[in-house]
Amino acid sequence: MSGVTVTAKTASGGWRELLGPKFLGASTVLAGGVALYATNEFLTISLLPSTVADIGGQRLYVWVTTVYLVASVVAATTVSSVLARVGPRWAYLWGLAVFALGSLLCSLAPTMELLLVGRVVQGSAGGLLAGLGYAVINSTLPPSLWTKASALVSAMWGVGTLIGPAAGGLFAQYGSWRWAFGVLVVLSVAISVLVPFALPARTGVPPARDPIPVWSLLLLGTAALSISVAGVPRNMAWTVALVALGAGLVGVFLVVDRRTSAAVLPPTAFRPGPLKWIYLTLGMLMAATMVDLYVPFFGQRLAHLAPVAAGFLGVALAVGWTMSEIVSASVSRTKTVVRIVAVAPLVMAVGLALAAASQFEDASGWLIAVWVAALTLAGVGVGMAWPHLSAWAMGSVDDSSEGGRAAAAINTVQLIFGAFGAGLAGIVVNATDRGDATAARWMFATFAVLAVVGVVASMRSGSGVTGRAATAAE
Repeated sequence: MSGVTVTAKTASGGWRELLGPKFLGASTVLAGGVALYATNEFLTISLLPSTVADIGGQRLYVWVTTVYLVASVVAATTVSSVLARVGPRWAYLWGLAVFALGSLLCSLAPTMELLLVGRVVQGSAGGLLAGLGYAVINSTLPPSLWTKASALVSAMWGVGTLIGPAAGGLFAQYGSWRWAFGVLVVLSVAISVLVPFALPARTGVPPARDPIPVWSLLLLGTAALSISVAGVPRNMAWTVALVALGAGLVGVFLVVDRRTSAAVLPPTAFRPGPLKWIYLTLGMLMAATMVDLYVPFFGQRLAHLAPVAAGFLGVALAVGWTMSEIVSASVSRTKTVVRIVAVAPLVMAVGLALAAASQFEDASGWLIAVWVAALTLAGVGVGMAWPHLSAWAMGSVDDSSEGGRAAAAINTVQLIFGAFGAGLAGIVVNATDRGDATAARWMFATFAVLAVVGVVASMRSGSGVTGRAATAAE
């Protein structure tokens, strides 16, 4: 049986080593690529009302996010193959160049149709960059730094959730939505300058040249599309049908991916052992964070906050995520780590349940403070488990040659579950057709239940921690 090796206290490199002269450049590039993707996702959501007011396209509103998510999921399936063919340096340079091009297209778009083209380009590059953030950890950093590096990279999702809504609210407040995309162009170029100095052209041991997983790519892309638009139809039968179609396609993907050599998931994920539970826990946590998509919306509707203030309300989950991740990544005693991972979804569920119970019309300042505390606690639940789960995934494979695929698959799992979570949030909110406190309560309560279900997976992911890989991973 595959497993993850443990000792009473696992070997772990320190933050000083990861952020020291030897690895600072690589750490900056890895974190920067994921930060670009995550920030762009939440930034655009905050900008959309201003964008539609300027160039029109109200009927295509939902597609601005949909095409980005679908393109990201499709690109994420190619990470392992791209990395094997061109190496870390060129993979990042190409990804950043395409992301900058997509951002430029968005900033100059005169119509919503052309904005959608830019979003597709952005998503195709963003999915690659987000996946490389984990895959390159596995191939360029020593195993003793995997947990800290995973914490740094995944903290960028929290940073994106923090900066995106807040920055989007500021740009929207002053009617400068085009400049927001222009800033992304500048940041892409800045990170590109670091790449030749920070990353090797090739890793020490060339990875296997896996073929592009075409069938997996098509299945996951169609599943993401189906789920992302499930909340759009007013007819509940169509909504249920689209969700069922998306879930069915993911099931078909698992069957196909298990049997083909051009696969997204490593073979170990289909064998007895913890890896499948690790991926499932990561996915459930990621799906539950999608409540943040509607936090600024309800902040304006229920508490009558200005766009900037509502954007900052969405920062609470990100703060909890980021801070708890930094603290948790410093824990090295394996029994403690396993317990932390096991209870993490439950902590998140408590935060979401508190948020559900505190949704009322015309919310007072004290009630807003409760929302902030509840969202922060939900973020703590994500951050306390994420770095350990990511490191376990990279170290849980039976064959070391599968390490790159196992690392790249972390991002694919994130994106597809993120699409499921975003679709589910839209379905629950649109089901009431009012966008009031009732919709907010149902949304938070639904995701609290989802987080509780994740406890089953989190406990199983730790039960297989039995040997060699946790020592390497942590």
